[in-house]
Amino acid sequence: ALLGTGLCHVGAEAEGFGQEARTSPPVAVFNWTAQLLEETYTNITQKCWELFVDLMRNVTGSELCEWKVISRPYSFLQGCLEGWADHLHYGYPNALAEQYIFQSHHRYFHNCSLGHQVYFDPPEDVLLAMIIAPICLIPFLVTLVIWRSKDSKAQA
Repeated sequence: ALLGTGLCHVGAEAEGFGQEARTSPPVAVFNWTAQLLEETYTNITQKCWELFVDLMRNVTGSELCEWKVISRPYSFLQGCLEGWADHLHYGYPNALAEQYIFQSHHRYFHNCSLGHQVYFDPPEDVLLAMIIAPICLIPFLVTLVIWRSKDSKAQA
């Protein structure tokens, strides 16, 4: 394509290419290819989603939050989205894949709570004390080390 657009001058070697290569703009071909790629990936991701929904039909409501049960369908969905994006050189993560992942969480896993305690930041006064205490302690410790080193030199 570069030979036919005049961006690369190689003389007589460019004459061997057909008329299409010299006259069709490469940008138009690229846009059509990108549009076809997007359409192809969109169709494939829809199939990935349909297979995921089909796998999730076997999961009961009480099992929706058990990772041992949902890991296979969820991993399948993620692997399908990522694998096809990689195969098509589409780029992953992408907006369409994220949309399906979010949709899976919204549809199936929105009532799942975390199995462990969620930690929050301490109140500001406690946080301030935890930050300032070590800072104030450093000059005291430096002074103590210098004082002890001078004291041991005086005894020698």
